[in-house]
Amino acid sequence: MVDQAFWHERPVLITGCTGLVGSWLTRALVDSGADVVGLIRDAVPRSELVRSGTIHRIRVVRGDVTDYETLERVLNEYEVETVFHLAAQTIVSIANRAPLSTFEANVKGTWVTLEAARRSPTVKRLVVASTDKAYGAQPVLPYTEAMPLQGQHPYDVSKSAADLITQGYAHTYGLPVAITRCANIYGGGDLNWNRLIPGTIRSVLQGERPVIRSNGKFIRDYLYVQDAVRAYVMLAEALDSPKMRGAAFNCSTKSPVDVLTITNMILQMAGRPDLEPLVLDEVKNEIKDQYLDATKIKEMVGWEPIWDREAALQETIAWYAEYLQNQ
Repeated sequence: MVDQAFWHERPVLITGCTGLVGSWLTRALVDSGADVVGLIRDAVPRSELVRSGTIHRIRVVRGDVTDYETLERVLNEYEVETVFHLAAQTIVSIANRAPLSTFEANVKGTWVTLEAARRSPTVKRLVVASTDKAYGAQPVLPYTEAMPLQGQHPYDVSKSAADLITQGYAHTYGLPVAITRCANIYGGGDLNWNRLIPGTIRSVLQGERPVIRSNGKFIRDYLYVQDAVRAYVMLAEALDSPKMRGAAFNCSTKSPVDVLTITNMILQMAGRPDLEPLVLDEVKNEIKDQYLDATKIKEMVGWEPIWDREAALQETIAWYAEYLQNQ
């Protein structure tokens, strides 16, 4: 649960507030009384931030996270105390096709945010979004926070670099920052249709066979967006403790599943088990099996997922059914 007394009238900056996690995090903090500033580069009229009306309850700054002057102005003019840095290019296939824009957003966007925060007299806590992909491929499962960051492909490398830069700012300058390394996040509001869960749900609701780019055997952990939001908020609330600074935290459900299994779950829950998945087996530059050990965040912060996967998928399917009906 969000500590409403903690967030009441607290100035917060969220980069990437039109994204999946950003939309729901913004809503949760606004509902708790926080004074939220959202940095938005491109208009995303169908994002959950807009559809829910939350965008009208925050201060909107138009700008790019890679523009230092914009970040410095925002932090100072709005006297921001807490920063959630979520802005990123998050699609692996786009990173493979056009790596420079991914490096610009993910790496430069992170160091610009950190440097502006370091020089701000008001910022007291930051949470920076990394990802499980920052680990690259590891020989042992599940991944723990002690494992090296060794991304090998453009998206993974961008997140490994951003993660290490964040740690560098914490250890060198004492910046009060924590890092999240979440499993694959899903939920209503993700409009990146080439991702497995939203793409499968859209296909099924439109009466089409879902497309699986891999061979269907890749194993992942899927984290519901509401559980991810709780992790971000709880980490920020705990950042006044010096032991949290520079620490990275895995966030996962500890129940990994292969792609075909979760696809078939969606087909069953949507009442269309007849729509057999189309398995392309053409994916490149992706890690085969990957899931996380989330013991550390439970022990240090008290976070663990509370959403049952079936209930979370039902909520997600319902969101997309309404969304597609009202397009």
